[in-house]
Order: sequence, then structure tokens, then C-alpha cells
Amino acid sequence: MASCTVSILFLLIVAMSAAEPPGCKIRITNRGLEMLKYETQKFVVEELSNITMPEMKGNEGRFEYTINEVKINELNLTYADLAFQPGLGLLFEVQNSSIALSFQRRILYWFFYDTGAINASAEGVNIHTVLHMTKDELGRLKISNITCDASIGKMKMKFTGTLGRVYDFLATFLTTGMRFLLNQQICPAMNHAGLVLINSLLETIPVRTEVDKYVGIDYSLLSDPVVTSRSLDMDFRGMFFELGNENNTLVNYAVNPIVREYDRMVYLGLSEYFFDSGLYSYYKAGIFQMNIANERMPKDLEMLLRTTYFGTIMMMNPALVEYPISLRLELNSAPKTTIKTSGATVAVTAIATVMVLPPGTAPVQLSSMTMVRSCLLMLKYSVFIDRFKIFSNQSALESLAVRFCALSSCLSLSYNSDHMQWGKKVFNWTKRGVSIPLADGLDFVEEVVEYHNGYLIIGANLHFSKGLREMIERKIQTDAENAI
Repeated sequence: MASCTVSILFLLIVAMSAAEPPGCKIRITNRGLEMLKYETQKFVVEELSNITMPEMKGNEGRFEYTINEVKINELNLTYADLAFQPGLGLLFEVQNSSIALSFQRRILYWFFYDTGAINASAEGVNIHTVLHMTKDELGRLKISNITCDASIGKMKMKFTGTLGRVYDFLATFLTTGMRFLLNQQICPAMNHAGLVLINSLLETIPVRTEVDKYVGIDYSLLSDPVVTSRSLDMDFRGMFFELGNENNTLVNYAVNPIVREYDRMVYLGLSEYFFDSGLYSYYKAGIFQMNIANERMPKDLEMLLRTTYFGTIMMMNPALVEYPISLRLELNSAPKTTIKTSGATVAVTAIATVMVLPPGTAPVQLSSMTMVRSCLLMLKYSVFIDRFKIFSNQSALESLAVRFCALSSCLSLSYNSDHMQWGKKVFNWTKRGVSIPLADGLDFVEEVVEYHNGYLIIGANLHFSKGLREMIERKIQTDAENAI
């Protein structure tokens, strides 16, 4: 029995250790729900206003009646709340609210035939809806099920027309049937709103998509979201991949970002792996190399290189002095990100090769040096050169100090020159930015960045750039256009 217990414990430990850590984590807090509540309430009102009810026909005594063209005129949500339902998802609740509606009547009484409008009101409307949120087979967040319970306390009708007073006694009979039918339509409307419309909006969250022509990004959920009374936490893979070889990806050994705060509407955690997988994918795609020669060679850089390597050229072959010079910059390994409480840096190791280009013959190499460059990643994904180190992997006549000064200037030029964007090219993907796993129409505002050992946390507030209804209709329109 003891050995069995030890074996089970061992298997659990192995399973836990084998779990893939997230490269990206998102927390939505109660403050975020407060902002979402208004849009959700407005959306629910619009959905319930579109309720359609079947025609009612029947007779009561000497009366024969037909009720049709039911219209919801107004919804007064006295109390509506959106909250986290621990372990499940979201709770949307309506209490003690009212619905004003109208419909057309056709009534035959003895030989009298009458038509007209009926105004009615449903009072004491209560709706209790729980949206169960899970991860689907593609790793996308979705509403898998909806638990709905709706009730109407009472209903009133007011007849108009010549025989209005005569029909009053029908009110009790008709309101009972109308209340039953209306009550039966509320939950189907809520189910359609969640399972169809809201899920269509969740489909706009990027799961596995192209960033540019070189790499893509995988934002699939690693597990079902964790819902507490204060937040909804989601773990995403947060992994970049090379489009030309999607199976050649970097293994994630980074630490799991830990979000502890609840003050802002949303928190985004990014581990070192998020950045490393991106840089690795671009490295494998072969874009971290640049050859600067001929018309791409700025005059000031050409002068710098000729001055620096004049002695080398003269000793090798004075006839080479007048020939064009080229500079080739190429990374010899993928850049590596390090995130600490002091900030985030990226270490880049590159080979700088300077050559003379005699026409009609092979290039003549003047120098080849390995450069190690460390850059500090700043907010808004800009790049700042923090420090620069260089060492030579072969002997040359120039001193290391001369080489240091020459290539420091060279790289400074390559970073700032319009003709040579090597530094910007290395980190262009961070400067341009990539989509974060939020629905289209939700934006981050008022961001604050905190650095931790192995990851960074971005706290922000949310902003609706479009209304919830507009976001959904745009998704539906896009799907229709793509289907054509």
C-alpha cells in the first residue's frame, strides 16, 4: 500500500513538472467587469428587444381572439449586475425589472368584430444567467454552456377602442398566456446572445496567426480559465514560430509569470520566453543579417571604414585602396532576453565582416569580429542601447581599442542611418508590436510596467474603441464577406 502511494505521488510530481509554463498570462479583474457591465447591459437590452413571440389564437366564452405583432417597446433594468462566478465563468443577473410591450388584437364577439392595439407591461422580471467559460479544442476561450433561469412576477394589459371596457375581463386570461410565452422566450434569447453572438466575438481573439511574412504567434490557451470571485485568469502559450518551419520552435524553460495585483482592469504577464521565441523565430527565418555595400553604403561610413582599415589594405595590396568596401553584419546565434527587477535586456552576438570588393574577383576580407551587444527594452517596445562590448576572434594590425571605436561608431551609424536599419531591424517586431489576446475593439490604456525576475507585468485599463454590438456585427459582416 505504501509503495502504491509513493508511485502515485511520483506520477503527480512528474505530471506537474511536465506542464508547459505560459509565455503570456492575462488577468481581468472586477474593475474590468465594471466597465464591461454597461456594454453587456446595453447588449442584453438590445437582444431582448428583438424577442419574437408566436401568434396567439383561441376563444373564451363567446369571444374569439387573435394576438400577433408583439413588440418590445422598452426594457427598464432596475438592477443588473455582471460578476465572476467562481469555478464557472460570468454571472449576469437582472432583478425586479420591467418590460413594456404592445401587440395587435383581432376579436370577434357575437357579431361584433374589433381590431386594435393592446399595451402591456411585465413587472418583476428576474433573469439569472451563468456563462460557463472553457478552452475549446483550438485553445480559444469560448462559452461552452449557459445556465439560465427567468421569471415574470406579473403582467398588466390595457385595452383601447370602442369595446375596451368590455374586454377587460379577458385581461386575466390573456396576461396569463402572454406571461408564459414571454417567459419562455427570455432564456432562448440569452442563450443565442452568449453561445452564438458572444462566441463569435471571442473568435476575434488571436489564437494562431501571422505577425508578418516571417513569423506567426500562438496564443492558444493552455488550460481552462481560472475564475475566482475577484478575477478571471488565462494562461496562453505566448509562443512565436517561423512560418517557413512551424515545428522548429523554442522550448519554454522560463518561469511562470505571477500576477498578484487587482487594482487595474487588466494585467498582462510576459515571460522571457515570449520575447526569446520571437527573436529565435526571426533568427531562424534569416532576417538578422545585412550586407552594406555599393549604393547602400553611406559616404560617412565608407570613409570611416577606409580610414580604419587603410593600413591593413596597404600591407595586403595597395591596389585594393580604390575598390569598394562592404560591411556584413550577421547574428551567429539567436538573441537572448533577460528580465530582472531592474529592467529587461536583450543580448545580441553578431559577426561584423569588412571586405574589399575588387571587380571580377572574389572579395578580400579585411577583418571579421564578433560583437556582443546588450540592449535595454523599454516601455512601448522602443530600444535603447545600454552598453556595448566587442572582442576580436582573429589578429589584426589595428589595436582592439581602435576596433572598438571604429565599430562602435559603425553600429551607431547603422542604427540611425536611413540606409542602414540593422539595429532597428533586429528589434523591429517589438517596435511595431504584436496583437495581444483580447477581442477586437478592446484596447489597453494607461499602462504601467513592473519588472520581475524572469517576467514583466503590464497593468492597464480597458477601453472600448467600439460598442459590443458594433464589434459583433463587424465580425459577422467579415465572416459573410470571407464566405463569398
